[in-house]
Amino acid sequence: MKEENKNFFQKVYAVAQLIPYGRVTSYGAIAKYLGAARSARMVGWAMNGAGSMPDVPAHRVVNKIGLLTGKHHFEGTNLMQQLLESEGIEIRDNQIIDFEKHFWDPWKELDSGSQF
Repeated sequence: MKEENKNFFQKVYAVAQLIPYGRVTSYGAIAKYLGAARSARMVGWAMNGAGSMPDVPAHRVVNKIGLLTGKHHFEGTNLMQQLLESEGIEIRDNQIIDFEKHFWDPWKELDSGSQF
């Protein structure tokens, strides 16, 4: 892996660690916060590798409309959904119900602009 990708992934993990319990964010919101608005897919790649990192709540990162697009990267068939439901988030057909209510925007919540 290229060094700049490794550094970007570390920044992604640092933002993901700040997502509060019971809230979710999107790949694009993390990318925008890190000053790389067109890098949502790269954030997704970073989250794919976060499964072995218990301190990174990868289950709280979903796509821009609240779909659990990364769920196949979790052990078991519904682990991502189960983790979110255990935090009080309702899921139906792999999508978060009341997504806007649960959405956490790092750009708004963490002083706009990246601190990383």
